[in-house]
Parts: sequence; structure tokens; C-alpha cells
Amino acid sequence: MVHVIDIADPSDPRLDDYRDLNSSDRRPDLPEGKGLVIAEGVLVAQRMLASRFSPISLLGVDRRLGELSEDLTEVDVPFYRTSAEVMAEVVGFHLNRGVLAAAHRPPVLDLEDVLREARTVAILEGVNDHENIGSMFRNAAGLGADAILFGAACADPLYRRAVRVSMGHVLRVPFARVPDWPRGLNVLRDRGFQLISLTPNPTAVPLAHAMTGEKVAVLLGAEGPGLTEHAMRATDVRARIPMAPGTDSLNVSTAAAMAFYERTRTAP
Repeated sequence: MVHVIDIADPSDPRLDDYRDLNSSDRRPDLPEGKGLVIAEGVLVAQRMLASRFSPISLLGVDRRLGELSEDLTEVDVPFYRTSAEVMAEVVGFHLNRGVLAAAHRPPVLDLEDVLREARTVAILEGVNDHENIGSMFRNAAGLGADAILFGAACADPLYRRAVRVSMGHVLRVPFARVPDWPRGLNVLRDRGFQLISLTPNPTAVPLAHAMTGEKVAVLLGAEGPGLTEHAMRATDVRARIPMAPGTDSLNVSTAAAMAFYERTRTAP
């Protein structure tokens, strides 16, 4: 069972894993620092507890401890119980959600393992906005995509903001890196995936007509530049989401949601 430890001193070193979460150079969730994964709020903490990201401790107020009591019955880690005022001084801002959980980063999943049972995946290139990545994982979980894969120049999916925006689904939806970008896309092609690059180019095939494969991988690029020509050449078809006059594209996480929905609607 979780070990409840009451702490009233914000300088207590046992709280260092949660200290200065807004600091650009000391924050514990930076991979070059402590490399921790931080879950915020009861729901995200519950998803962490049910994932491969095993928490090493929790920090929260008494009310949140009560809300998590059933989830913590088999958890052998400390719960540092404190006040909202002490939490705010430790993390650097007032935390309405009232509870945090910290976990070490587990080993990165192997691409082959992630693809073994997958039928629908998204592959990102140059997507460096943490909120977009978090939204992408939430959309993937809600619409039944099996994995998110990362090509070149993407932001860290385990950054605190990405975890929060994803509502903890980044801890549930598998993700992996595609090596040797974009030549590594051949790994997916060899496993029977149809590779579709999303582009606003009006000459591209409408997305609804493009998805013909039994297994589909949709490539999405950063807002603005989109996918590189090099990446699009490595795909089987270029597809577009039909847009109303005067517009040419959607937010990248919204575009991914459209692709995931289209996949559920047309999957063979």
C-alpha cells in the first residue's frame, strides 16, 4: 500500500522531483536532466498507475489522496501529503489539480514491437509543439489509432505539457522512433502498411479516396512547412482533406483526428 508521508517544509529534499516545474533549466521532466515523466491531476495519475510508467512517488493534498485511494492499494511508493500552499511553492505555480506523480522514463519501445499488431498509425515529421503532440495522442486514443511514430525534428512526447494535454494518453498509446528518416519508412512498407502523406496541395487525392490499405500509416508535418518533399516521396500516395474556400489547412492534431476518423469509417 502507498506510504503517506506528511511534509510541511517546501524545502524538503524529498520533494525535489517536483521542484521548479516551470524552470527552463532545472525542471525535472527534461530528458537531459532527471528525465522524469510528470503526471498532473487525478485522471492522469490514474492512467500513469495503469501504464508501463511506474510512479516512484506522488505529491498532493489530502483530498486527492482520498480520490486515488483505490488506485493506490497495490502501490509501494511514497505519497507526500502536503498543503496547496506548499505545493505551489515547490512546483512554482498554483496547481488546481492538487496532485502530481513522477515516474522514470522506461526504455523506448522497439519499432518492430509497436508495429506487430498495429493497423493504423500516425507518423510525425517536424512537429515540435508539445500541445499538438499531446492532442495527437488524445485523438489517437479516442479514435482507435494504434501508435504514434516519430520521424525527424519532433518535440519530446513526455514533456509535462504534452502529457497533460494528452490527458495521460501518451502513457497509454505506444510510440516509437523511425530510424534513418525517411528511409526507415521502408520498415512499415515491408510490413504491409500503405504510406499516406497529408498535404494541402489541391492536386492531391481526397483523403477519403486515399485509404485503401489493410494497414495504414498517415504522415503529418509541422504547421506551416508541412512535410518535406523528401518524406512525401517516400510515401505511396499524397492525400488532402477537402477545405472550404479561403482556407487551406487544419491544425496538425485536428488533421490527424480527421484521418483517424476516416480510417474508422473506411477501414476494410
